[in-house]
Amino acid sequence: MSGPVRVVIVDDDALVRAGLAMMLDGAAGITVVGEAGEGGAVPGLLDRHAVDVVLMDLRMPGVDGIAATRRVRARPRAPEVIVLTTFDADEHVIRALRAGASGFLLKDTPPARIVEAIRQVHAGEPFLSPAVTRRLMARVVADSGAYERARAALAKLTPREYDVAAAVAAGRSNAEIGTMLGMTVATVKAHLTHIFAKLDVDNRTQIAMLAHDAGLV
Repeated sequence: MSGPVRVVIVDDDALVRAGLAMMLDGAAGITVVGEAGEGGAVPGLLDRHAVDVVLMDLRMPGVDGIAATRRVRARPRAPEVIVLTTFDADEHVIRALRAGASGFLLKDTPPARIVEAIRQVHAGEPFLSPAVTRRLMARVVADSGAYERARAALAKLTPREYDVAAAVAAGRSNAEIGTMLGMTVATVKAHLTHIFAKLDVDNRTQIAMLAHDAGLV
């Protein structure tokens, strides 16, 4: 990856947008290329700018963060989405992750952690707030219907793909998975391509959600 990580901030609170923009523009290797006050304005920003990561509020007038996330992730070469919200265990958060968000942070997260999250999701790794991940996953696993659907989906994988999916769900990087399973990073990426297609997902967070649904982690 070369050049700065290009970020768009989407939040209906102008003060929040201004504070995030000031903080991120002061971080090395990150630049804010656009802002929006509601989800309906995001497609226009993505048409005008090359964007790597979208910081997305959930509750906004007009098009909310869930619908906006789904639209963003449906685009070709879609940027990653990090949900940034004040609601830690809200059902909307689970829906946002299922819509394709790669990260979830509370708005009171320290600036350094927000910067870390942006860099991590840009590198292809999910970033979920530890304080709420356990609660989210517990609610998902408690859904017996989700459990059966997830088990059926994972049954489509070969044993090696299953091992890779389990490692992704455990938060392992591609390099760590390669070392653990005795394969090159290129082979790990090839397996991930097959996993994405078979499970009909487009990022590692959704693999992790399925694995948790299935009780794998």
